[in-house]
Amino acid sequence: MQGARVFADSKTFVDCAPLKDPQEILQAYRAQGKADGFDLKAFVDQHFEVQLPPPSDYISVPGQPLCAHIDDLWPVLTRQPLEHPPGGSSLQVPHAYVVPGGRFGEMYYWDSYFTMIGLVASGRTDLLHDMVVNFAHLIDTYGHVPNGTRTYYLGRSQPPLFAFMVELSESVDKCSATDFLPQLRQEHAWWMRGSDGLAPGSADRRAVRLPDGSVLNRYWDERDEPREEAWLEDVTTARLSGREPSEVYRDLRAAAESGWDFSTRWLAEHPQHDERDSLVSICTTDIVPVDLNAFLFKLETTIAELSRQAGDAGTAREFEAHAAARKTAVMAWMWDEAQGAFFDHDWRLRQRRSCLTAACIAPLFAGLADPPQADALAATVQQRLLAPGGLSTTECTSDQQWDQPNGWASLQWMAMSGFHKYGHDDLARTIAHRWLATVAAVYEREGKLVEKYALRQVEHQMTTGGGGGEYPLQDGFGWTNGVTRALLHAHPQHTAHACVAHAAEPMHR
Repeated sequence: MQGARVFADSKTFVDCAPLKDPQEILQAYRAQGKADGFDLKAFVDQHFEVQLPPPSDYISVPGQPLCAHIDDLWPVLTRQPLEHPPGGSSLQVPHAYVVPGGRFGEMYYWDSYFTMIGLVASGRTDLLHDMVVNFAHLIDTYGHVPNGTRTYYLGRSQPPLFAFMVELSESVDKCSATDFLPQLRQEHAWWMRGSDGLAPGSADRRAVRLPDGSVLNRYWDERDEPREEAWLEDVTTARLSGREPSEVYRDLRAAAESGWDFSTRWLAEHPQHDERDSLVSICTTDIVPVDLNAFLFKLETTIAELSRQAGDAGTAREFEAHAAARKTAVMAWMWDEAQGAFFDHDWRLRQRRSCLTAACIAPLFAGLADPPQADALAATVQQRLLAPGGLSTTECTSDQQWDQPNGWASLQWMAMSGFHKYGHDDLARTIAHRWLATVAAVYEREGKLVEKYALRQVEHQMTTGGGGGEYPLQDGFGWTNGVTRALLHAHPQHTAHACVAHAAEPMHR
């Protein structure tokens, strides 16, 4: 299917609903597929229902302020837990949820946290609570939170933010966070699977034991085959690489679990050829990421705190020890005193990576950093990652979408929250104001919010949506809506409040 390019987007076919039992369809294909004149497109039309998100009748209202536009978008991007077609790839959840938009018609893990903060600002705590319960259901059902609610995502997760979701939900809708302790502990066990008995300098699944005996984590996927939703792209990359295909596929899948798909962050830093814009040197599973380990530190401290609240002192002490050990390891292997920043670590080469990325702010967001490190990091970020339109994703410029010149809402929020937590309010405010101006400029000109933004230009009228990546720029867009709505609430005097849409273009959900 994907090799023949029956659909322009590789994701389209794996989201189709079979109209018959899949085994019957497969038997029919095997019987007919090699016949002269076989029409693959006609066969697909006969046996599958395309599940493309239907065009929305939502149209940006000329003159509508940005804040009102986002509030009006929540119902457009909300999906109800309807029964899914049998044999299809959708995973069932019990409650309503918000999708990102565009080609992404399912619920995604880390995207959803940044959507949730916007729902709070819009007064939609009911939908926030429903989504938290959905994630708890996924952990109960599958043992972890999948990348997204599709069967082809079950081999991997995404940045583990469930602890942040539970904390947010408790703060606004008075739910009891201790009710989610079983799911928090299950998620931790899933990420740590394989860590027992590891020899120093080795790895198993998502666990890596470093030479000093400490254990940190990496991104991974249970499968080493091409991603179903990007089969053609992955096969092409593996063929061009000259490497063992299964290694390439695993590294591509692991990068997808990171949420940063894709970035020079996951590529060999000194490839044999100039491969800056190519994924052939991808080596995600060699890298111990600073943000992943910061999120797991937050998970461990949350379990410890909630266990103590629940009267389980033994579990509280156990997870306090886990968090303390993780913090010590992050400081030893990822903090660069001379540069005043956290860097990813290559466990195979036993050295820190050299490229500074916005992941360096995750230890602040998770409360892992010490105040002197936050002070040093504030100076480093201001000097090396602060752009006219917000926080740069990396110092590297490439054709990958998680590199310069693109900026992403999730990273802006983590940086602003992290710096604010450590008392660097001026820097947090600067990032917030620049990002709001970037989003507002595109909204004023095009009447929409998009997945990512180019941060090249100082002049707001030249700000554009971001580029690069495996698919076209997506409109919608869940986490941009969420972060922008939360920032508008926190900065009531910002000029973005006065920004109105001049265009009236349909937004395809």
